[in-house]
Amino acid sequence: MSQTKQDDEDRRKIQFTGGSTYIISLPKKWIALNRLKKGSYIRLREEADGLLTVVPPAAIIQEKSGKATVKMASNDNTAQIIRKIISLYLAGYSMICVKAEPFSTKQRHELKDVVRRLLVGTEIVLDTSNQVMLQVLLTYPELTILNTLRRMSIITKSMHRDAVLALKTKDVQLANEISLTDSEVDRFNLYVTRLLRSAIQNPRISKEIGLMNAKDCLSYIIVTRLIERTADHAAAIAENSLNLKNDLKPEVIEKIEQLSRLAIGMFDESMEALFRQDFSVAERVIEELQKVMTIEKQAVIYSQGNPEDFAYLRLIIESLRRTAEYASDVAEIVLNLNAESISV
Repeated sequence: MSQTKQDDEDRRKIQFTGGSTYIISLPKKWIALNRLKKGSYIRLREEADGLLTVVPPAAIIQEKSGKATVKMASNDNTAQIIRKIISLYLAGYSMICVKAEPFSTKQRHELKDVVRRLLVGTEIVLDTSNQVMLQVLLTYPELTILNTLRRMSIITKSMHRDAVLALKTKDVQLANEISLTDSEVDRFNLYVTRLLRSAIQNPRISKEIGLMNAKDCLSYIIVTRLIERTADHAAAIAENSLNLKNDLKPEVIEKIEQLSRLAIGMFDESMEALFRQDFSVAERVIEELQKVMTIEKQAVIYSQGNPEDFAYLRLIIESLRRTAEYASDVAEIVLNLNAESISV
């Protein structure tokens, strides 16, 4: 087979054989590097931009390798160090070493607690008085982007419904549990953001994590952030319900429940529109936002009948409105992701 070099590319001619099959030869060096032989199977993956990727059977796209080190003084604020660790996690590092001279008991406890609660796939592989070593053990695909977003949305919906139920029934224990559940959404948000940032740097990762196009990564980063904020507002509803001093009047509860049903219904529909890439459902969600504004005004008026609790009720109503607005934002992203489908 004739072969020429141009701009460091290995160019090969397509051959036609058997009356219906097109073939090309593979470089001997590539075959040896991947320990392939006659009869070995490879994967062919068609990319969105028309490229065809040849993947050897044992190939696993790895995340950014390498080790990052964070130094911590005895008087450092642990929250600052935790923010640095999360930044390195999101940047794709597989080994993160935190050094101190030495750690205080409180610092080590807070560090390990954050790792266990927030960093998916991360293990503490070394724990001494002056060093904590974290290793991220993620490979692709373990949990696809869409599956993770579905988990996040299910947890968020449950938080929202429980928050309104806790408000209605004055269930203190239920309200307190919602804040703990919020950290589960936070850890998935960090996990998805890490994957998507890696995919932006290496577009070939997109298929491994369940996306059709690398160009969609930014949109999905925004979606996961919107889900996380929606969960934050569910936690805020629960927190503000604990501050109420008096029983709410029936008409106030009715309006809050009405607003809640509409807002969480919009959120549910917007996520389904995303999973199904359904343009028409996304449009319907956006159109429902005006109803939310109308009910919100009514709820505020009724809440004035509870003057001692009005400030907290106002915050609860605002959280319900923000839930609907975030749902509308997700729907807008669905429209943008499917813009080509409406082209005539």
